[in-house]
Amino acid sequence: MKEEGDVVATRKNPRYGPSSVYGRHRARLAVAVTAAGVAGIGLLFGALDMSGSFASTGGAQKAPQTNCAAVPSKCGFPDGTNSGVPKGTALKSVPGQVSRGTGWHFDSRGWVEVDGNGAVLSGLSMPYNVKVTASNVTLTHDQIVTGGTYGVSLADTTGVTITNSTISGLNATTGRLDYAISDPEGTSTGMVIKSNNISDFRCGVSVTTGLIANNYIHDPGYISGDHTNGIIGDGGTQQMTMTHNTIFNSLTQTDAITINTSTVPGPVTNKVIENNLLAGAGYPIYGGAGFGHTTLGILIENNRFGQQYYPKSGEFGPVLNFVTSGAGNVWSGNVWDSTGATVPAP
Repeated sequence: MKEEGDVVATRKNPRYGPSSVYGRHRARLAVAVTAAGVAGIGLLFGALDMSGSFASTGGAQKAPQTNCAAVPSKCGFPDGTNSGVPKGTALKSVPGQVSRGTGWHFDSRGWVEVDGNGAVLSGLSMPYNVKVTASNVTLTHDQIVTGGTYGVSLADTTGVTITNSTISGLNATTGRLDYAISDPEGTSTGMVIKSNNISDFRCGVSVTTGLIANNYIHDPGYISGDHTNGIIGDGGTQQMTMTHNTIFNSLTQTDAITINTSTVPGPVTNKVIENNLLAGAGYPIYGGAGFGHTTLGILIENNRFGQQYYPKSGEFGPVLNFVTSGAGNVWSGNVWDSTGATVPAP
């Protein structure tokens, strides 16, 4: 999967920084917001209001919060305190303490193979690529710290869930992961990727469809020539929802989220980017119209654009390649994190 952006990158020191699912999301991609959709997101995220502030379900709504990027969890967003493997979880090392389980095994050539439908891998420390080729697999409360190309790779799967796991490279330079989570050939469907802590990557998550929610994606690694992405949604017309993630790209390129695609024919449709806390890179969002594609039914709503790296959130602005005139495209409720003021439509 290819991505676009500036080639030159440098790490920028921030002024400050952080030390029910897919089927229920709002089905309104060709029209405006519906009340039912707002209620669905409220149920999923515990009465989270559209500015990123929590409001009591029985009282008056609180004023919008500002400066959430300093400590995202204080505004209800993911950070190191509420994502990844929970503190105190006892992990078993693979292959030292355990080398196989129902539907999975350690391959002595240097990876973990998950080839049994319905396999559950929980509470494991796996310093290897985890290759998933089965369906309805769950990875939960796992730690995957490794270098090379993939942390978790998917192929020809359906219904894989990756949750409350910590996935990172070995370091921020030559040991960075190319992809923390990836569906390289775009042959998997129905993924749920939620509440993970992802760092030291070139690309945090690269998939074509599914739900990506409540993840803390931060501190990317860098090797000369990298194009750095928080999330690549490279699915063309496939449904994909990216909601309530914290994505901080401390480099000067490329993005926090891109739905541009150079690998599948246009148009680009059926994408939801909502209620995220985003900052950094060239532009935090690439909105799908790159490479000459038509865009339809792209919803970019109620996101907060942090300004800890640049006054315009990204080095050049908050968004590129979003066309407001596309049928069903919506830019609404997006705000600057430092003030709560509206970010105007591009």
